[in-house]
Amino acid sequence: MPAPSTVVQFALLVLLVLPGVTYQFVRERRRGPVPGERDLGERVLRAIVASIALDALYAVVAGPALIRLARGTDAGGWAGFAERPRLVGAVAVLLFLAVPALAAVAVSVLDSRRRRSRFVRTPTAWDHAFGNREPCFVRVRLKDGNWAGGWYGDRSYASSYPHPADLYLESARVMGPDGTFGERVRGTAGLRLRVEDFDVLEFVEATDPAAEPGKER
Repeated sequence: MPAPSTVVQFALLVLLVLPGVTYQFVRERRRGPVPGERDLGERVLRAIVASIALDALYAVVAGPALIRLARGTDAGGWAGFAERPRLVGAVAVLLFLAVPALAAVAVSVLDSRRRRSRFVRTPTAWDHAFGNREPCFVRVRLKDGNWAGGWYGDRSYASSYPHPADLYLESARVMGPDGTFGERVRGTAGLRLRVEDFDVLEFVEATDPAAEPGKER
């Protein structure tokens, strides 16, 4: 689609897209993404439909007033944008941002009252587990049955959505066949673990005597 070449074309493009984009963004923030909206084309289509619905509502409620504001004193042109830019800007913020956002909040509130479940903005359990995680020991059971683990501290890192889940521990420990922590690995500079390589992950508090936390600090 060619880029708009005039002010009127640009205004029409904004009118067609921006209200729905604002509505869609606020709606997703309140409700969270759904499987049907993972595809970009589906999301764009929903945004355009929302824009059309909101634009139709604006035309029914205040259509003549909006046209007079846009035309200004020149009944045959669109001088209103230059004659009263502040008022036009305020109306644009109201119609393109404020009203769609309020509509999305209202729909989300009504929808949440009908649902028994509660949406949490944290996208995955992995992100929830490592969000604001205090330093601790971590051990994982690899898919071959062996154990691996180490110290998750200030220099450690856990990936976050939408990146593939993996974990960097700043130091590694010798692990027993039953998952018990042994001595700190000599010369360890860290340990990287990929989520596809293990089936169990456990956090062990630093106060657990079996983990010997003093040797990490």
